[in-house]
Amino acid sequence: MTGKGLDRVKVYDTTLRDGSQSEGISFSVKDKLRIAAKLDEIGVDFIEGGWPGSNPKDSEFFALAKKELKLKNSKLTAFGSTRRSSVAPSKDRVIKELLKAETKYVTIFGKSWDLHVKEVLRTSLKDNLGMIESSVKFLVKKGRRVFFDAEHFFDGYKEHPAHAIETLKAAEAGGAEALVLCDTNGGCLTSQIFEIVEVVSSRVSLPLGIHVHNDAEMAVANSVAAVQAGCLQVQGTFNGYGERCGNANLVSILPAIKYKLGMECLSDLAFRDLTEVSMYIAEISNVKQENSQPYVGKSAFAHKAGVHVNAILKNCRTYEHIEPSLIGNKRRMLISELSGRSSIIDKAGEMGIKMDTSSKAAVEILNHVQDLENKGYHFELAEASLLLLMKRAVSRVKEYFEMKDFRVIVESRSGGDLVSEATVKLQVGDELRHTVSLGDGPVHAMDQAIRKSLVEFYPSLSEMRLSDFRVRVLDEKSGTAASVRVLVQSEDGTDSWWTVGVSENIIEASWMALRDSIEYKFVKDDLGKRK
Repeated sequence: MTGKGLDRVKVYDTTLRDGSQSEGISFSVKDKLRIAAKLDEIGVDFIEGGWPGSNPKDSEFFALAKKELKLKNSKLTAFGSTRRSSVAPSKDRVIKELLKAETKYVTIFGKSWDLHVKEVLRTSLKDNLGMIESSVKFLVKKGRRVFFDAEHFFDGYKEHPAHAIETLKAAEAGGAEALVLCDTNGGCLTSQIFEIVEVVSSRVSLPLGIHVHNDAEMAVANSVAAVQAGCLQVQGTFNGYGERCGNANLVSILPAIKYKLGMECLSDLAFRDLTEVSMYIAEISNVKQENSQPYVGKSAFAHKAGVHVNAILKNCRTYEHIEPSLIGNKRRMLISELSGRSSIIDKAGEMGIKMDTSSKAAVEILNHVQDLENKGYHFELAEASLLLLMKRAVSRVKEYFEMKDFRVIVESRSGGDLVSEATVKLQVGDELRHTVSLGDGPVHAMDQAIRKSLVEFYPSLSEMRLSDFRVRVLDEKSGTAASVRVLVQSEDGTDSWWTVGVSENIIEASWMALRDSIEYKFVKDDLGKRK
């Protein structure tokens, strides 16, 4: 990083360190290597790998990174603290571990809030400045390029501005390459961040960075404001992972910098991978990605109300602040009781069903959807069931099989074991199949019995499996007489899909969802054969 006035913001990712401090997240060393490789693919400038020496996992990561991590675009950074009060840098354990990591870039943090100097370090303000300057100077002499994280800077500046600025000048005197201002407690307002960054920018000569936490849910706004005020490095984590309420979410910050401020940070090609990378990191983190996450969430560009859909189809700018393809996401038209005819026609086209604006089928489908959703169906999630509904409305759907009868028994046998048994009678063409099967539960037993009956006629059914099953009671006040909605997710080697069933009987609702799931598989296979 050089001088001020640049129009490119450096991206510093700390998912592997700060992100791993999020409750419920625990990266293995292999996880960290995979995430680092993915971040390198999109051209993140700096990847903070962890705190070497603080735990065996981080030490192993840096050791393996030297051998296995072939970064093409990013610079790996090791993180640590300044030396201890009474120890020379050359003797300090943390400093020695930083050198052992052998990264060209090092980030060290020091206290910039006098409260921490007095109450936590239990030393003088003068000694604190000496710790910062000598630590930076020692690392620079050892050939490292150093970023200084001024921990609690904004809180420190508000209470003792002189000392907060002096900590930056100490790092500057030691040879730091950039000064990163941290809102470590995450409680500052956007106006405060902007004003303080502007002041600091006039008091120091080095480039500034911003590192913000999300405790007041201001982290994204505060990071963007800091860039507007002059910061040229932005730190954060993917999906906002981090301790307490999380860190600043780079997935939201970076598009704001690029498409709202008009400043460069990642390439256009990298932005088109942003949604995929966000989902990739969520998957490795074993954290469900929120559908409502801005920019990359499944619902970020989903339109449900008929008025909205009608306008979007005429001009997408009417209800979208950015073109979804820019960040690798896509526009979705949801079908529900709030939909209009435009929604139905657009969704039909998306599913390969031809329907024009004068089509009576669109009105029939809309009325049918509204009626079913009033009874508890939910087609936003169950698009496979929606496709079958639409096909049945516009053309005759092949009857692959017909359920004649089914029976499910659950009994407790000697020894306390519960046994589920399903019996189904299916008609396939001219043949009547009567099949019995056991399962881990009543729904699994029914699924197994249906498959056993059909697989001889439709061998591709062996590729399909149930991957998720969800039940929701629709009217809790009705007690055991309440209707239930069952959602079933199925998948084969290429796709996954959801289907839905609703009934006062959970077994019947499950059968409805299973039937649609299997029928969708057959329809999908037939379409594939025609292409």
